[in-house]
Amino acid sequence: MQNPNIIVNMRCLLSPITGVQRYTTEIVEKFPKESYETISPKITKYFFYGHLWEQLILPGKVKDKLLWSPANTGPLSVKQQVLSILDLSTIDHPEWFSPKYSSWYRILLPNLAKRSKHILTISEFSKRRIMEQFGISDEKITVTYLAADKKFQPQSQNIVVETRKEFKLPEHYFLALSSLEPRKNLEKLLKTWGNIETKLPQDIWLVVAGGKGKSSVFKELAFKQLPKRIIFTGYVPEKSLPGLYSGALGFIYLSVYEGFGLPPIEAMACGVPVITSNSTSLPEVVGDSSLLVNPLNEEEIGHAIQSLAENSSLGQELRQKGLERAQLFAWERTAAKTWQVLDRMAEQN
Repeated sequence: MQNPNIIVNMRCLLSPITGVQRYTTEIVEKFPKESYETISPKITKYFFYGHLWEQLILPGKVKDKLLWSPANTGPLSVKQQVLSILDLSTIDHPEWFSPKYSSWYRILLPNLAKRSKHILTISEFSKRRIMEQFGISDEKITVTYLAADKKFQPQSQNIVVETRKEFKLPEHYFLALSSLEPRKNLEKLLKTWGNIETKLPQDIWLVVAGGKGKSSVFKELAFKQLPKRIIFTGYVPEKSLPGLYSGALGFIYLSVYEGFGLPPIEAMACGVPVITSNSTSLPEVVGDSSLLVNPLNEEEIGHAIQSLAENSSLGQELRQKGLERAQLFAWERTAAKTWQVLDRMAEQN
């Protein structure tokens, strides 16, 4: 059913592309055509203008229509609103953010959650945290999982070789995709690698993609000397990621907090065995298709890496399970479920 009484708050697309921007664009482009409106501020150069626009100007544009705010924020005065809360990291771990940023969201989110007509989130883990933290009922929250883009699939040997040449990589490597932020837990991975590097075959390396390069690791993680056989690629364009994933012996993702965690699904969709954390949403996302470890336990992490390096049959089993698991997630299903909620809420206006 087409419903032109739905407006999508697109303010988040004024920021650089990260998970929340991808979530928004993947879903909106799959909505029924000409069945909704999008709206965003015209001025982008002033940092605080976006918040002011959202709270003071956007409500007047919405009027009596239903607003979907997909990015953990929205206007407090609009009750006819569906709000997406992707995770509660600003509430659960304010120490990871600037004091002003975390203080704003500790005020904004609980009030928005209680005033909104319905809430969308991306895992049962995040749903439980929203219910526990804000006292929201089960019926008011719908879970819509994320998915890997269709470009994430096993790549040909030619593409794998070209990708290795592009980033000057060895033939055998474990891959970690990580920005330099506390929740990604890169320091624990590097310490673990230093402990086990001499126990692994000499031709196996650790490749760390993303972040800002080796100098930033020294500066921000306070390493005096990095372990051997580690390559930092720096930023990797998205078009190169399928080849980078596909060439890896395994993908290591030790994040300590995720609302969903897209990279493990992307890696599994490329046919790569995954080692990931046994906490927050990650076990829910990967099921029994990955090796789950305590992300703070170096012994567990090291054992998982050695197991994949030494046991080819384990790697093959996880590859097959991962490919099957990744097929359970699709952006088309996420968009359809999101639209059903929005259409139902608009009908109730």
